[in-house]
Amino acid sequence: MSGWLAIAGLGPGDDRLVTPEVSAALAQATDVVGYIPYVARVAPREGLVLHPSDNRVELDRARAALQMAAEGKRVVVVSSGDPGVFAMASAVFEALETRPDWQALDIRVLPGITAMLAAAAAAGAPLGHDFCCINLSDNLKPWEVIETRLRHAARADFAMAFYNPRSASRPEGFAKALAVLLQECGPERLITFARAVSTPDQRLSTVSLGEATPEMADMRTVVIVGNSATRRVGPWVYSPRSAK
Repeated sequence: MSGWLAIAGLGPGDDRLVTPEVSAALAQATDVVGYIPYVARVAPREGLVLHPSDNRVELDRARAALQMAAEGKRVVVVSSGDPGVFAMASAVFEALETRPDWQALDIRVLPGITAMLAAAAAAGAPLGHDFCCINLSDNLKPWEVIETRLRHAARADFAMAFYNPRSASRPEGFAKALAVLLQECGPERLITFARAVSTPDQRLSTVSLGEATPEMADMRTVVIVGNSATRRVGPWVYSPRSAK
């Protein structure tokens, strides 16, 4: 049996947002590997083995998946959103660097709809012009790097999407990020909080930076800060496609 490995994005939460390509790979898989809540989104069936694991063992998970593919299994590594956006695709290729014998494997990255794009669609079009995306977690990079990127992005007048804004283990980080943004962008800049986007628990709120508080975000929230031209139209928020 010829093995292969697919690194697949399950989208932001709604099963209707899983792409047909990803669904087809899951239907053919012998093994599914991923973080516990993401693997739980895959329906069990005969002939499929599920391998859930903790969130902080990405490289171990990647190596295990590659080993199974090398043994002839059809393996899908699942992430939420898109696997190339703060997710498992990078971990798989990092593991692959150390094993030249695995580099001839049939490996495919299957894109998914990101939480960032689902959140922007729910709000309107706040990412309608140039934008950047920053992970606010300091687990894998120091706060000084995050702050530098925040300041440069704000000064360049990008709209900004933020992942992992605030967790129980690092509640102070988002407060510092808001302080930087308030200093660089001013209190009138629009900021959108999109929690559990595309799920029944979805909650959407747009306020000014001056009204924003750290408690408005948690790990299930994507935060989008507009650029200087971002504005409201009815219940929507959008960034014009032209820049002045």
